[in-house]
Amino acid sequence: MFVVLLRFAAKKSQAPDHMAGHRAWIQQGMDDGVFLLIGGIQPNQGGAVLAHNTTFGDLQQRVAADPFVAHEVVSAEIIEIAPNLTDPRLAFLAG
Repeated sequence: MFVVLLRFAAKKSQAPDHMAGHRAWIQQGMDDGVFLLIGGIQPNQGGAVLAHNTTFGDLQQRVAADPFVAHEVVSAEIIEIAPNLTDPRLAFLAG
């Protein structure tokens, strides 16, 4: 399981120019079954993605393909979590 932090960077003002591509990137991650949750880091600091069903290397490639990352609108940090204990509703993450 992974948490991807997408924190706004120097070119944050260019976000509107790349929003359509960023949204398509998010939708592709959802359609592929890799992204479980997308949300904003508050207050207005960027976004976060909960991902699973992928490898670290594949996720690195996927994140690099995000137009926001490619155009330095955000900087990306990928954190890998190895679940030890989960609520039964999230047991599929323990895989």
